[in-house]
Amino acid sequence: MAKAKKQLIINAFAMQAPGHLNPGLFKYPKDEGRKYNSIQHWMSLAKELEEAKFHAIFFADVLGGYDVYKGPANLEPTIPAAAQFPINDPLYTIPAMAAVTESIGFGVTASTTYEAPYALARRFSTVDHLSNGRIAWNIVTSYLDSAARNFSLNTQIEHDERYRIANEYMDVTYKLWEGSWRDDAVLPPDDPSGAYADPKRVREIHHKGKYFNVPGPHLCEPSRQRTPFLFQAGTSTAGRAFAAKHAEAIFLNGHTPELVRPSVDSIRKQAEELGRDPQSIKIVAGLLVVVAETDEAAKEKYKQLASYGDHEGALALFGGWSGYDLSKYGDDEDFRFSDTAPPAVRSMVNHWASASPQGLTWNKKTIAEWLILGGNGAKVVGNPVTVANELERWAEVSDVDGFNFSYASVPETFRDIVTLLLPELRKRGLFWEDYAVPGGSLRENYLGQKGQSRLSNTHPGARYSWKAGEEVPTYINGS
Repeated sequence: MAKAKKQLIINAFAMQAPGHLNPGLFKYPKDEGRKYNSIQHWMSLAKELEEAKFHAIFFADVLGGYDVYKGPANLEPTIPAAAQFPINDPLYTIPAMAAVTESIGFGVTASTTYEAPYALARRFSTVDHLSNGRIAWNIVTSYLDSAARNFSLNTQIEHDERYRIANEYMDVTYKLWEGSWRDDAVLPPDDPSGAYADPKRVREIHHKGKYFNVPGPHLCEPSRQRTPFLFQAGTSTAGRAFAAKHAEAIFLNGHTPELVRPSVDSIRKQAEELGRDPQSIKIVAGLLVVVAETDEAAKEKYKQLASYGDHEGALALFGGWSGYDLSKYGDDEDFRFSDTAPPAVRSMVNHWASASPQGLTWNKKTIAEWLILGGNGAKVVGNPVTVANELERWAEVSDVDGFNFSYASVPETFRDIVTLLLPELRKRGLFWEDYAVPGGSLRENYLGQKGQSRLSNTHPGARYSWKAGEEVPTYINGS
């Protein structure tokens, strides 16, 4: 009996900046990146993507500029390219997008290193209320030294220490979202007491830990999801362990499905060891798709788009992502074989080389050309059948559940996907005709389970829930 095909999760991967993973493409005539500070732009995109039945719009974010290249602390290559600079906070646009849609979800990136958990919990509860349960939190620990300096630190907090902080941070937010207001704390309008809520059903959380001291209570009454749907994007050893414990969906970047598979297997195995259903964790890979009627037209379109890219901006992005300044190396140096380049750079370049045409010299120019469209993620270029074949291969080989589609040009890249690729995916039974739960919460639609707006019982945050009839949450008594 043939194995049933996995229906794919499809997100739009975006950033509220003139450019995301496409430095310089704001110059392309059809690109609307300059409209990033227009609320109408985001409302229109949300409506368009909901009509196409995208699961969610996933907003990346950063808290500092890419200033490593030709640095230190130099933004001169970054600013002309609009390489993720300037950039707005995406959370504030979500209620407007939610107001003109009913089912599409919205993922927003926020940092556990620089945001106070008490304040973050309030903001996400507010937006979960205003979107009727369609908000997700992409949990990050941040990676830019420029962000650390602007939050009054001399340098970044050490990598694994950031994850130790993040683990306690999650406990604080779970206590606020799940355990500060009892399920029946808010009283019905006809309650004889005449009270809005019962004060005996709202409690302080009294959190005292190594990193945080938060008495509570939570400022917001429970929203539809209580805890927002939880994304996470770390791929380090500490990041994967954190994801296996906390994440409901995980974003991975990789250049081939074969390279992604070990991370997928590791995360699912660790989740199972923690008592979670490994298949309940949805894993999405980042891809750039350039699709056209024919393979030749798609390749020509990719070439045309890339001609608007900014090489210096691409190398600035690389400096921020990797921490390495490539301006210190010669223009002709092939980083696959460089004795002076750091091993991490050689490893990255060799991965890119394995997924690209043979015969290239992987010097700074080639690296910039690789990064100009889609950043350091995989790129799939071709007609609808070619692209759908490759997406099927990714799902089979890597065991990912879907994709975060970035854009070369917004909204043109997404429109091409909607008009050309999605019909082919639907023909193959790989993409739904409608939301699993129209008008449902993000969690319901991501998991495909009507009524599953709250954390699953096997998720560690569920132990903090305060159910109707309980004097205190069960975790207080250690049960």
